[in-house]
Amino acid sequence: MTSHDTAIEVPAAVVLVVGVSGSGKSTVARLLADRLGRPYRDADDFHPPANRARMAAGEPLTDADRAPWLSAVAAWMDQEIAAGRRAVVTCSALKHAYRDQLLAGRPGVRLLYLRGSRELIRSRLAARHGHFFPTSLLDSQFADLEEPTPDEHPCVVEIDRPPEAVVAAAMSLLGADRAPDHPSPGTAGARALPTEEPHMPPNATGEQWQLRHGGQRAVVVQLGGALRHYEMDGRPLLDGFTADTRITGGRGQLLVPWPNRVGGGRYHFQGQDLQLPLTEPEKHNAIHGLLRWTPWQLLARSDDTVRVGTTLFPQPGYPFLLEVLAEYRLGADGLEVAVTATNAGDTAAPYGAGQHPYLTVGTSTVDTALLTVPARYRLLTDEQGLPAGREPVENTDYDFRTGRPIGEQQLDTAFDGLDRDPSGRAVVRLAHPSGLHGIDLWLGEGARYVQVYTGDTLSEPARRRRGVAVEAMSCPADAFRSGTGLTTLEPGGSHVLRWGLGPWGTAG
Repeated sequence: MTSHDTAIEVPAAVVLVVGVSGSGKSTVARLLADRLGRPYRDADDFHPPANRARMAAGEPLTDADRAPWLSAVAAWMDQEIAAGRRAVVTCSALKHAYRDQLLAGRPGVRLLYLRGSRELIRSRLAARHGHFFPTSLLDSQFADLEEPTPDEHPCVVEIDRPPEAVVAAAMSLLGADRAPDHPSPGTAGARALPTEEPHMPPNATGEQWQLRHGGQRAVVVQLGGALRHYEMDGRPLLDGFTADTRITGGRGQLLVPWPNRVGGGRYHFQGQDLQLPLTEPEKHNAIHGLLRWTPWQLLARSDDTVRVGTTLFPQPGYPFLLEVLAEYRLGADGLEVAVTATNAGDTAAPYGAGQHPYLTVGTSTVDTALLTVPARYRLLTDEQGLPAGREPVENTDYDFRTGRPIGEQQLDTAFDGLDRDPSGRAVVRLAHPSGLHGIDLWLGEGARYVQVYTGDTLSEPARRRRGVAVEAMSCPADAFRSGTGLTTLEPGGSHVLRWGLGPWGTAG
């Protein structure tokens, strides 16, 4: 399916609602089944009497106790799928292995995970009467809990709101609030997908996933999971790209598993000498990672949130296995982005991440825009664009700690020594010459460096100095060789890069 800005997910044949006891699985599943017009079953119905008696007595179940129960739930789902019936079923399914048993070989099953704090769920259990599951077993539930990982493609909904709001969020993430749950006559079981705009043919960047919140609109694309567009009240704040043009200059792209450059593409890691493809041949570098030109998969979506992911498989120069997830979320304060990588392999992996949006405040060039960069140091570079030293910005042309016009200065500069506010964020600001409006790019968890680029060397002369690329990075250029800021992801380990955009002021 390819559509313009309106791509949606088709609701699954079976929605499997999981979470610890007390998270509201039964209530949410009943409401969801009612909204979808589907049959509903509670996994508690599949427990043999002996299991119920154990739990009522405060005895945690073992894996052996749960095995026939999970088999019974799986058999019921197979029965519904074989009969062509769409259904909703609950099951705590706390461990990854349990969910594997329920999901493996069943592509029509979609996971809905209800997530809540221990304190909230404890209070709900204490207020629940007449149920065989006692509050005393809650600690054992959290001890067993292994939250769903990206490879399970979960829809995740927080439960700290009324059940109707939880269901509404789940419907949105499942795409069920925009697609009919019954096929139209003559479609032989296929679903008609309503769209707000005409169907679009395949284009240069694939699916277009739109987010809205208040006056904000953002678009994420299938190609590389890149951020194509962001606006506030109709005013573009990114110098992005259109759906049907190829991406140039790294615009909005996710840079994984390294940002910026690796000199010569050659590095040494834990006894291995490795050679990456030289994707910047004119400077003899490997640049901006391995996932920019990979189609990413839509994992979950609501009106204001899009979650996409992909797998980075072992390959020449990077023989490591990563699951990578990017979540874009619009809220009252702007756009928040979280890029999470998990090492799914059995050996440690070198890792870095970044993202490459170009900011604009509506000026024809960046010369008159006011730039603020809260950094005490800049990295010097050689002719290959690789770090060659570090110097304080004080009393130099690179001191933007107080906002000032960019003028004719050419920037392709990495900064560190970032000053952060009490929340832990460092804020780079681009302001209109009037000072009345602008856009802030904040750097949060995992974003320890920032690259600022005025676009003077872009291959398209018409796009030079039209926007300022402000690149959140976990490490500087050449980290695979120098080790500076490099993250070593152990098997099962994860890294998060968190950054965002905050528009402010008014053009009026």
